[in-house]
Amino acid sequence: MTTETKFLISVLVEKLTIQVMNDYNLSEAEALDLIYNSQLYEKILDLETGLYYQSAGYNYELLKSEIEYGKIK
Repeated sequence: MTTETKFLISVLVEKLTIQVMNDYNLSEAEALDLIYNSQLYEKILDLETGLYYQSAGYNYELLKSEIEYGKIK
């Protein structure tokens, strides 16, 4: 994984964390725990999916689906 890819993932996680904190009234630690333990995060780390360079909004919709349904739909 390149430095650029790591940076993109880091920025994406930061944006997702802020959104989760706001929408679900979670602390930063709780939001990060939710994200890092999600199926979505596994898919973001799988560079073949290309999710790491998609918008935070797109990824957040996937995360909300996972939270609501227990999986990414």
